[in-house]
Amino acid sequence: MKNTRTLRIWGGFWLLLLLLFVFILWNIFAGSVSLSASDIWRILLGGDVGFTQSQIIVKIRLPRLLSALILGGALSLSGYLLQTFFHNPIAGPFVLGISSGAKLTVCMALLLLLSQGRATSSAVLIAAAFVGAMLSMGFVLLISQRVKRMSLLVVCGVMIGYICSALTDFLVTFADDSSIVNLHNWSLGSFSGMSWENVKTMTLVCGVTLLLTFLLSKPIRAYQLGEVYAQNMGVPLRAFRTALILLSSVLSACVTAFAGPISFVGIAVPHLMKSLFKSAEPLFMIPACFLGGGVFCLFCDLIARTAFAPTEVSISSVTAVFGAPIVIYMMIHRKAA
Repeated sequence: MKNTRTLRIWGGFWLLLLLLFVFILWNIFAGSVSLSASDIWRILLGGDVGFTQSQIIVKIRLPRLLSALILGGALSLSGYLLQTFFHNPIAGPFVLGISSGAKLTVCMALLLLLSQGRATSSAVLIAAAFVGAMLSMGFVLLISQRVKRMSLLVVCGVMIGYICSALTDFLVTFADDSSIVNLHNWSLGSFSGMSWENVKTMTLVCGVTLLLTFLLSKPIRAYQLGEVYAQNMGVPLRAFRTALILLSSVLSACVTAFAGPISFVGIAVPHLMKSLFKSAEPLFMIPACFLGGGVFCLFCDLIARTAFAPTEVSISSVTAVFGAPIVIYMMIHRKAA
């Protein structure tokens, strides 16, 4: 039995790494401009193929695929933390309105800075998104104290998301024409336009948050077995819950600041990982959710930019198409079980 479990875990991680490798190569090669394998290989090794070809790979495709990998993993891990906190399998940053709250404050910050002719920085966007995420989370926590059924909490979270999205649309509608161009694609969800500076910032923020989350593996496992059990094991519940909220909000804020709201990744991927590994052990689930989210977003971004090329579909639309059926299946299967 133990050997079977070990094989399943190792097999799961090797499968994720294989899919990651395949989708990274696919994202490098796929695009409206066709490049040969030899040219791409020479560009990656620093060879001289041509200015335009080098710019396409180095300045466009590589930062974009790394952003999809990092932010997809962050969003999936954020969903896993929220599901742990609320003991609710359909809790996630998008469903609970946290992403929409972050989107609203980032939109306000962008419009304010653009109206003053000031440049935006990654740190400002993440800070603005974190404020919005925490405000939305605060409303969700207040509601959670008043309702006993978790289904009502999810409904309230969806309503908070609708309100924040409506306010964001209102701001975009009355923004200057120059501002609308920058805001429209972002507000729908997109990995386009990523720079190496953005990649460095998100790597730092998400890397530190991932490490801190991994250090909480044992308290998370105790909390999953019940609050009474966690207390008996010496877990300080108030500090632990605060840590879960802060970590999930930082991850959601980072994703929203750079890519806008992305739906269903935070719900679907943790479910897929639990089904793949047949385990809820945080020691395995934390890296699995991060890898799985990255693979899922690499695949969806590939579809978003190539399926109807040269027209690009918003990443949130593609993640909804593939993520929503997974959530529906999981919920029906869970209820039947």
